[in-house]
Amino acid sequence: MKLVLLSGGSGKRLWPLSNDTRSKQFLKVLEGKDGSKESMVQRVWSQIQSVGLGESTVIATSKLQRDMIQSQVGMDVPLIIEPERRDTFPAIALAASYLYSEENASEDEIVVVLPVDPYVEDGFFERVKDLEEALKESDAELALMGVTPTYPSSKYGYIVPKGTVEGNAHFTVDRFTEKPTEDAAIQLIQQRALWNCGVFAFKLGYLMKILIEKNLPLSFTDLHNTYETLPKISFDYEVVEKAGHIVALPYDGYWKDLGTWNTLTEEMATSQIGKGVLTDDSTNSHLVNELDIPVTVLGVKDIVVAASPDGILVADKASSPKIKEVIGDWNYPPMYEERLWGWSRVLDYAKYEDGTEMVTKRIHIAEGKNSTYHYHNLRDEVWTIVRGEGELALDDHLTRVKAGDIIHLPAGKKHGIRALRELEFIEVQTGSGISEQDFVRLLFKWDDVVKQFQGSRPKVIS
Repeated sequence: MKLVLLSGGSGKRLWPLSNDTRSKQFLKVLEGKDGSKESMVQRVWSQIQSVGLGESTVIATSKLQRDMIQSQVGMDVPLIIEPERRDTFPAIALAASYLYSEENASEDEIVVVLPVDPYVEDGFFERVKDLEEALKESDAELALMGVTPTYPSSKYGYIVPKGTVEGNAHFTVDRFTEKPTEDAAIQLIQQRALWNCGVFAFKLGYLMKILIEKNLPLSFTDLHNTYETLPKISFDYEVVEKAGHIVALPYDGYWKDLGTWNTLTEEMATSQIGKGVLTDDSTNSHLVNELDIPVTVLGVKDIVVAASPDGILVADKASSPKIKEVIGDWNYPPMYEERLWGWSRVLDYAKYEDGTEMVTKRIHIAEGKNSTYHYHNLRDEVWTIVRGEGELALDDHLTRVKAGDIIHLPAGKKHGIRALRELEFIEVQTGSGISEQDFVRLLFKWDDVVKQFQGSRPKVIS
């Protein structure tokens, strides 16, 4: 059995902490087993390993989230990188083609797809293993896993059985009902319908056959190269709703979708994260502050206050799910990003009358980590080292830098930096058309950078 974890999301439901590169699954607000804070993806990956499925799992994600995943769960996790976001059917098709053509998996291999961020007990993943047997016993095209409802919710979709359901065994699916009224949900629960938690399984050959019918390549390389031609459509619409025989397996255990502030705060490690004051008379309220300035929450009830470089949210918890609608048309670049080497935070941005732009960033590189060796075509940069010590690669030599040093990097100048001790610097970018696309990456590993400069002597800028 192979597991495919889907990691996507535009990062709007948990704004302002989440953004395009740091979706909800990467927020470190949950409490880990050792008492430290962990993210949803770290929690899920730990659970998958604990039930012995780590070696069978790949993560399908966009290139925007690659660094974040590797930073949080390690470099050894197999990643399938989408060239661009195109909904769940293209993502799953690409993952299936990878298993088929790159890992040479059999057409009889059972593939289980699930989201990367369910908040569940370890038993959830033990139950996932049972999907393989359910699929084989039923000879169905798809096997789904659903959660036994604990109340008549109008927030979830329901998997409705055909006929009577016996015990905890799998059953044949009659239909799906999306977000019914509470009265309708009561009737569905009486029929033993399940909450649809986005977990399903199929034989690899089943999806390969669908790709053939759609004249899509089975080769991962070919599908990857023509990815932009795939329809932007969900797997539910393109595959699940067209399947003739579907079974579902009940999961009777703890499950929660932490997709909104009101549900996330119910499972947070603490009521306050970051600098500030949350007074005792602020009942059922939470403060999450990533800024370096204090935030005070005084005498309020049932609210969440979240502050980050991307913005500030003050919301009644019951109203917090509306945030995606409110900011749906916003298209601001992320102000805070976590990368393999550390993190960066935008401090200031200006655009002048002549079209020239200025971006100021605070950049942190962890000890022993390095940026890529690269250059820019459209912008000049000035770095002011404020903490630590590093090794700087400039065109044809290596240079030691320390706190107080200032480095000028004109457009076209090749450069990269490695932290010998935890390193921070202020980067001021100036130019026209400043963007993350203005990046020509030449080398990624520092050993390769050092080899290129063999014979040059490190020197200290004075």
